[in-house]
Amino acid sequence: MDKLKEANLYRSELIPVSGKLVERYNKCLKTLGFKETKLKSFSVDGIGWSPEVAEEKKDVHYLNHGDANPHGIIISPLQKGKPVHLPFHSFDREMMQHIFRTHGQKINDITRDSAICIDFDQDIDVFYEPLDVLKYDDVSITFRLIDNLEEKQKEQLKLVDKFRTGNNFIDEAIHKELLDSAKTYGDLRDRDLSLHPLHFSTTSFYTRAFDGVYLLRDFIKPILVFESKDVYKEAIKDTVHDVLIYHIEQPELIDKLKDHIIIQCDLEDMVKTPNYDRIKKFQLYQSINQPEHPIKEILDNKALFKSYLNKIDIKARKKVMGVELYLEKLERSNAHKVEDMVDQSIYFALHQPHSSLSAEHRDLIHRLLINIAPKDVLFLYWYDKEQFYKSYNTWDDSFRDWVIETISNNI
Repeated sequence: MDKLKEANLYRSELIPVSGKLVERYNKCLKTLGFKETKLKSFSVDGIGWSPEVAEEKKDVHYLNHGDANPHGIIISPLQKGKPVHLPFHSFDREMMQHIFRTHGQKINDITRDSAICIDFDQDIDVFYEPLDVLKYDDVSITFRLIDNLEEKQKEQLKLVDKFRTGNNFIDEAIHKELLDSAKTYGDLRDRDLSLHPLHFSTTSFYTRAFDGVYLLRDFIKPILVFESKDVYKEAIKDTVHDVLIYHIEQPELIDKLKDHIIIQCDLEDMVKTPNYDRIKKFQLYQSINQPEHPIKEILDNKALFKSYLNKIDIKARKKVMGVELYLEKLERSNAHKVEDMVDQSIYFALHQPHSSLSAEHRDLIHRLLINIAPKDVLFLYWYDKEQFYKSYNTWDDSFRDWVIETISNNI
């Protein structure tokens, strides 16, 4: 991962946490019902998740009480606008943007000497069955301050009133109470510490619950797409809900998404795009055995690309060039079928979100498509970074150089 880090492509824009902030972070963990971290320094993303703490706890979802109860932590106003590196839901970053838009000024004030614990409540205590994800509707976002700061403020204001009553201003015991409170919590008299609950309405989304589920419910009929075969097999036993249920590897899913006007594919247009070029080069890389040149050089040099294309066996060559061969033959005859000439995974990878979709839905469908057919390294990085990092570890070192340059040129 060193090369990715040098290129600022690996979990970038994290907020460093040390000193007093560690203490506050631990108080948040404790307030939320989690064990404290023993780390003296670490970093957090926009929602308060830390890769170092996750590694220490050996649990990437350490801020969750089960799939139905995720949480967040704000210890710095610098978290505003930062990426959410391991979102439990595809809408997590939007929820954090909503929080900072509404309470940004108060967050700046509160995090001077405190921290904020966030509860994301879907009014679901626990998930029992896969189709429980259909219960997602409005998320209630509530806040708790460490050290019960709001209660301490009320206590401090009562002390001030007591101090001002009668001759209490000469009472040294009251003086001491006021000073002790101010030393411990600061002067809370004029601070606005009230963060009223917020609501966030969900539409279509992805959740890591049940090992990964896409819920598409803004179309002709709700569609559930499961990443786990075991969970999918459990889900299809449901006879109550009027929904369509698929496993992500089912070829029929692509046809259904087309029928519902969720995706589209025009090969004549796609073959002219950078997407197609990246997919074709990725396919050639996968087809080359024991190259005599660095992979990056092969993919960047047209002469070398053609040379290695001609060195691989005819079956692999047709897989790399299948789209162009199909389009050439289509000009002469309509008798040819795309499924007979174009590799299925490449064909699926060339699909796009339908042009009628909103930007929010396009991002979600891009993620679904890249999970169905992870052939475009740039889109994999954009829409599913965790899967990108896993795949990156399996790639040839020279291919990694090509990938890093490709992503860097498109940022």
